[in-house]
Amino acid sequence: MPKTSPRPASPPIPHSRTHRKFLAKLTTVISGGMFIDGFILGCIGIVMPAITAALHLSVAWQGLIGASALIGIFIGGPLGGWLADKVGRRPMFTVDLAIFLVGSVAQFFVKEAWQLFVVRLIMGIAIGADYSIGWPLLAEFAPARVRGKLLAALEVVWYIGYLVSYALGWVLTMSSTAGWNVILGLSTIPTVIVFLMRLGTPESPRWLMSKGRHEQAKALAAQHMPHDEQLDLHAAGAAGGQGFGRLFSPEYIKNTIFVCIFWVCNITPYFAIGAFAPVVLEKLGVKGGLTGGLVLNSVAVLGTIVSVLLIERVGRRKLAIPPFFISAIALMCVALFSHASSTIVLVCFFTFSFVNAVSTVLTGVYPGELFPTEIRGVGVGFATAFSRIGAAAGTFLLPLVITSFGVDTAMLIAAGISLFGGIVSYALAPETKGKMLSEASAPSKKTGPLTSSSDLGSAR
Repeated sequence: MPKTSPRPASPPIPHSRTHRKFLAKLTTVISGGMFIDGFILGCIGIVMPAITAALHLSVAWQGLIGASALIGIFIGGPLGGWLADKVGRRPMFTVDLAIFLVGSVAQFFVKEAWQLFVVRLIMGIAIGADYSIGWPLLAEFAPARVRGKLLAALEVVWYIGYLVSYALGWVLTMSSTAGWNVILGLSTIPTVIVFLMRLGTPESPRWLMSKGRHEQAKALAAQHMPHDEQLDLHAAGAAGGQGFGRLFSPEYIKNTIFVCIFWVCNITPYFAIGAFAPVVLEKLGVKGGLTGGLVLNSVAVLGTIVSVLLIERVGRRKLAIPPFFISAIALMCVALFSHASSTIVLVCFFTFSFVNAVSTVLTGVYPGELFPTEIRGVGVGFATAFSRIGAAAGTFLLPLVITSFGVDTAMLIAAGISLFGGIVSYALAPETKGKMLSEASAPSKKTGPLTSSSDLGSAR
């Protein structure tokens, strides 16, 4: 008989131009939110002296305003994640950015310290929600072979947003071209662009499947997902309850503990140092603290790019663990030898900034991979909130610690946090490279670290 049945279409589908185009657009619109987040956080340290002078801020108010967006993310992460799991990724994807846009415009008009605090708190809530909506959405569409790279790329864009904002703030501050209200309000421009680009984003097929809406899920998956991911969609049907309680079930408590500690230990030293880089560097004897802070953040961008290039080659663990120990050594050297040479301070800070960024990229990868669809939003949201405890505490407490105990003590505390993060990550960090999302997010006994030597070297 003549052959009438075509060969299976699965080999070419993962390389379909339509799928690649959709995935590129989705990555772009999600990364736009990351850029905005980095943007609003990057310039606050630069304009803080001007805000302090204009609004007559005390040290406590400086810390509160510096940490306001981070406190907002603490609230918005769990709330946005819960809503994303409850009502869907799609409706929340534009609502959160609309809220942020309102807050961004309001920065032009604030006149008092409490007003600035409230506005940036609201903006932080929206950004926290965006984390717990965007990351799960991308993880649920991305093929296993590039999922880590795409999720990691979001962190690169965060650092770029932080750097662009820092650089603009630096230029406008040095030239006295614009006031602090205008510098803060510049976030309105990228927000409008990203908001318009997000209109029309489809719902996640995995979320639809978890809600029992199988036909809708299959139709969207056929349109936007390669063949192997469509098969995994069926393997990842709803297998448990929703809500925060499941994060602490025997199945997922190890993943929850790991993701939270990993994230908080990565970003606490960075935010503490990065938000006040000019102050820290000048107190350590480095002249031109603003310029040093700019270079410091540029080195961080380089570290994120290196991490993206390596993540699908060397795996998650090898990028997650060593940077913690290197960071601890670098910060300890700053504390011990800061009076000896400003060159040592700069080298150690640049080393910290680079390796910390390499590891921090994984904070955008692990949360989206280690929780199943039914709790992926609340998992990412809870981890986001937990991490912001450290970030906000670091930003709020650093000026107080420097004033009360000196910058050397502050650096030793940061070194201790990095060391703790390395120890916990060595014990708990799983290897998820190349695994389908249903496998990566399976109960921890199936994905735990060091289950076998093949786990660390497997996965293409």
